[in-house]
Amino acid sequence: MTFLVVEGPEGAGKTTLVRWLQTELEAAGVSVLTVREPGGTPVAEAARKLALKSRHDMALGAELFLVLAARADLVERVIRPALQAGQVVLCDRFWLSTLAYQVAGRGLPRAEVDAALRLATGGLEPDLTIVLDVPVTVGRDRQRTARKVRDRFEREDDAFHERVRAAYRAADGRGVVHIDASQSKQAVRQAAWHWVAQTAELSLRGVS
Repeated sequence: MTFLVVEGPEGAGKTTLVRWLQTELEAAGVSVLTVREPGGTPVAEAARKLALKSRHDMALGAELFLVLAARADLVERVIRPALQAGQVVLCDRFWLSTLAYQVAGRGLPRAEVDAALRLATGGLEPDLTIVLDVPVTVGRDRQRTARKVRDRFEREDDAFHERVRAAYRAADGRGVVHIDASQSKQAVRQAAWHWVAQTAELSLRGVS
C-alpha cells in the first residue's frame, strides 16, 4: 500500500499533476484511487462547501474543524480501506495544507493543531508528499488566465499567501520532496514521476 500526496500553494498546478499521475500510474498497471481534500465523502463534501464556499465570516477554529472533520471522514471511510485493499491512494492535499493554511496563514497554534491533526487522521502519514512551489504572483496569474472562480482562501491577500508559501517551502520530514513548479510542465512531470515511481517501486520510464 502506497499513499501519495501532492501539495502546494494556489496556482501551483496540484490538480493538473494529480490527474496526470493517475493516468501514468494506471498505464503502469497500478490500481489507483484519487481523492481531493477537503472532500471525497458526503460528509466531507458538505464540510468543503462550508469551508471554501461560504461568504459568511467564520471563526478560525470553526474553519479548522470543518477541514479536519472532512479529513477524518475521508481517512476512515475511503483512504484506509483503499490502502488495506492494496490500492495506491493519490491525494490532492492532506495534513500539510492544514499547517500551511491554518497555522502559517491563519496563525493558529501549532501544538494544538498538530494534536487535532493526529486525532483526525489516526496517525496516518503519506509515504510521499510532493510539494509544488511557485511564487504567489505566478500562481495568481495562472488562476486569472484560467478564469478560476476564487474560494475563501484564494480571496485572501498576498501577505496571507506569502505565509502559506513560506510554510510549504520550509516543510520537511519523512517523504517530503520539493519541486519548482515554475519550470516547464515536462520538467515538473519528470521530477514528480521520478519520486512516485521510486516510492511505489515502479520502473522508471519516459514521460510524455
